[in-house]
Amino acid sequence: MNSQGDLFAETEARPYRTVNETDIAIIAGLYADASIDLSVLPPNARRLFELSIDAFGAIVHAWMSELPITAAIIRFGQKVLAAADRHEANRITNDRGDPDVQTVREAAYKVWHEIHRLMGLLRFCPDANGVYIAHCEPDHCVLPAFGPHFTKRFGETPWAIIDVKRRLCLRRTPGNNTPELCSINDNALPQNPPDGEWGNLWRHYHKVINNESRHNPNVQKRFMPKRYWKYLNEV
Repeated sequence: MNSQGDLFAETEARPYRTVNETDIAIIAGLYADASIDLSVLPPNARRLFELSIDAFGAIVHAWMSELPITAAIIRFGQKVLAAADRHEANRITNDRGDPDVQTVREAAYKVWHEIHRLMGLLRFCPDANGVYIAHCEPDHCVLPAFGPHFTKRFGETPWAIIDVKRRLCLRRTPGNNTPELCSINDNALPQNPPDGEWGNLWRHYHKVINNESRHNPNVQKRFMPKRYWKYLNEV
């Protein structure tokens, strides 16, 4: 990861090596059914959340982009915190004429878009131990956002999503309701399952639902960009 700084740090942004537990809780909280646990937030972050949930979400997603926009994120947050009430805070948050607002919201949208795109493009295959594994190389640090979605989807079935680019893994083991984010360098991770029966099933499924008369490569690349194809069995 680049030097983006800890999310909602009370001091000046500082480099990090991995996403810390508080950051994961904040990101996952935005995608969970239950309300976010405000106790994990520092004072300024709690105040920001109370003033504008929209601004809070925009800052979280912009931070996940890992783009070199830390200064713009900080200025955006300071402007919202200076608001007298929620009405003014929401006005500031949606002021597209402000370059900091525009920068933060554009970055946030890129992250939000990739999260929802990858939720449909991750391809899981079981290994010998019954752990369903998917690999990806996302443009942004989106792994923590997948926890609530795939916890519901798989139930008690163990799974792991590996971000090859950042050498991170989000995994859920039986009996553990909260997925954990770990470094590939520091933990023993399941190997990439061979492209056998499950790979053939994905390709068969794609062949069955594909309508050759409506084949449009340009549209396909727009919804399934080529940079993701490396981990799509059917492609």
